[in-house]
Amino acid sequence: MTQDVSTWSYRPGDWLAIFGAATTLLLPASEKARAAQLWDKVDGGAGFAETLDGVVAPGLSALPAFVLIGTGEGPTKVIVRGAGVRATLSTSEDTVVLDGSTATIWHERSLEGVTALSVEVEDAPSGPDYRIEGGLVRVSRLDLPPHGADAPAPPAVVEQPQTERLDVPAHAAALDGEEEPADADTGDLGDGESRGLSLMEPVPEADSEPDTSGLVWADEGGSEPIGAADPSGGPLPPLPPPPMPGVAPVPGPPPADATTPPASAAPHTDHDGLTQAGASTGEFAREQPGIPGQPPAPQVTRPVARLVISNGDTVEVDRVVLIGRAPEARRFTATEQPRLITVPSPLHEISSTHVEVRPGSGADHGSAVVTDMGSTNGTVLVQPGLGPEDLKPGIAVQLIPGAIINLGDGVTIQVTNP
Repeated sequence: MTQDVSTWSYRPGDWLAIFGAATTLLLPASEKARAAQLWDKVDGGAGFAETLDGVVAPGLSALPAFVLIGTGEGPTKVIVRGAGVRATLSTSEDTVVLDGSTATIWHERSLEGVTALSVEVEDAPSGPDYRIEGGLVRVSRLDLPPHGADAPAPPAVVEQPQTERLDVPAHAAALDGEEEPADADTGDLGDGESRGLSLMEPVPEADSEPDTSGLVWADEGGSEPIGAADPSGGPLPPLPPPPMPGVAPVPGPPPADATTPPASAAPHTDHDGLTQAGASTGEFAREQPGIPGQPPAPQVTRPVARLVISNGDTVEVDRVVLIGRAPEARRFTATEQPRLITVPSPLHEISSTHVEVRPGSGADHGSAVVTDMGSTNGTVLVQPGLGPEDLKPGIAVQLIPGAIINLGDGVTIQVTNP
């Protein structure tokens, strides 16, 4: 684009918009789970093609509408899908309108020299437009360059998962040499807003000598106490010396009458190095079921599909199902209890843990999804009415009843209703 693509303006609404360095993605309000999954990808600078792969991975039938905008190097790329979704691109010579209501799958356009871009996903309410340079917000329309020269900065309702905001109280201004308002001692700005607590509390000066009546001195006329006086008359052992700077103190043995707390369970060390630990905040947080102090129940649900394997076995998909020549559940806890299904592979074309089939979540809730676990020879999926599809390792694909999963070596799996 010929404009600065780092600053947009938006009108508040219900859709979820993720602003990244190279792409901007808009999803309907019903796709909060998918927005949370794609947040790291878009915010991390994923390109247009990489983001599109993540959007359509679960299947287009599960995603009624979306808008994807690529503003990285090269031409500006836009995809619109869904009723009521419209994008308008302007160049110095022409104006192009993409209307998702008239598309069978989606409308896609790539243009050089775009000077302005506007996206409408729902009826925009009256009110101001807000500027934004990155994050996740709820929108009804977007404009690039920002709509209106005086578009204000985004309000505090900007939704950015897993981030923290630090508000420095007004007292900090005094620390930098600025004068405080006349009513600084009241903590009120004068318009009814609270100023917050001071960063530092005054420390009262000592007005008398410390009480040393309970201390035992080294000798007559000595100046340094060596311990506290024992009520029975004798001195207690001397106080330990203070720790040296930069050296952590070494804990001593516990008292003889101390009760040793029970040893905690060893931490789980089977970590893939990618998962970020931490509690979710905001509307993307999920409640943790169960009773405190008791282990959670196994993750078992009602079957969402039945797998009919060519060797005659039948498996209900009511939990995670791992299928392969010698499947192993390496990254699951004891409470998840995945189902391990071994299939014959005379030529060893099937990997030890070849595919995973599990009940879907979010947009895939109520159906099963299949994921290739990085198999050596790959997995081919044939869905009803569609051509063969090579599964990409680690990308879950929604299964339609009647689908055929081909593992190779003569082993196929048919997906039926439970």
